[in-house]
Amino acid sequence: MPPQRFGGTGVTTSFYIGCAVWAYKDWVGNFYPKGSKARDFLGLYCDRFTAVEGNTTFYSLPDAKTVERWAAEMPPTFRFCPKLPKVFSHQGKLGPHREGALQFLESLKPLGSRLGPLFIQLPPSYSPALFSDLREFLTDWPRQAFPLAVEVRHLDWFQDPVASRLNQMLSALGVGRVLLDTRPIYDSIETPADDPQIGSERKKPQVPLQPVVTAPFTLVRYISHPDLAQNQPYFKEWVPRLKQWLDEGTEVYFFAHCPKEEYSPELARYVYHQLQEEGASIPPLQWDLTEAKGGDDQEPPAQLSLF
Repeated sequence: MPPQRFGGTGVTTSFYIGCAVWAYKDWVGNFYPKGSKARDFLGLYCDRFTAVEGNTTFYSLPDAKTVERWAAEMPPTFRFCPKLPKVFSHQGKLGPHREGALQFLESLKPLGSRLGPLFIQLPPSYSPALFSDLREFLTDWPRQAFPLAVEVRHLDWFQDPVASRLNQMLSALGVGRVLLDTRPIYDSIETPADDPQIGSERKKPQVPLQPVVTAPFTLVRYISHPDLAQNQPYFKEWVPRLKQWLDEGTEVYFFAHCPKEEYSPELARYVYHQLQEEGASIPPLQWDLTEAKGGDDQEPPAQLSLF
């Protein structure tokens, strides 16, 4: 499907890239220098990428001291994109949880400029039958102060006329649509043994990719295959698409996931380099600058180093 755009002309071109988490201990020795301690992970992460998907907030609400510590460790140019806590998004209708969600926003204010778009992940049980509930929740959301994106998972959201109705509503409100691409981990499966999610506690859903832009920003969640070669057909789609959106003035957030999380950083870095080769006007990746200064003592995951 060719990329589509809904709504206005966008904002100043910006590209932010990263992973879903920063506190992954098995990154020590490859993404993080050997001997790195957990207390140093966030600072080290910020020395390498420009954004992180705040998956931690989905499972628990951070206290004030935690948010203040995050703010102190993140540079002003970094972007933290929190996932709305599941106590608000996974309890049926959204309306009854409006006040709690607004209180959550208040708790994030110490992040200041470091706070990027938030996103709400709706469970597969949240169907288009709840369209009015979603519209009311989004209408009441303080969208100018706290940009928001929506990720839908019930398959009926992807079928017309519902899909078009959803996109038009999001565009009218200036709310983004999360672009979840799980094709790399599903298209390659020919036998059960081929499933890269074998052993995963929380498997990603198999949903269609509909690359629409409904706000001045877009948020991409790319679920990669551990084998870099398996991702090449999708990178050939994504890299020109990302450059086009950047050229149009869209602010782009790209997050690399992998069932084997140790590969996520190198996959994100690979996409960044491909985008540079495509001619996108993006600055050098901070990770590359850190390495150039001799600030790393690490080796890339063996499988990725083959390509």
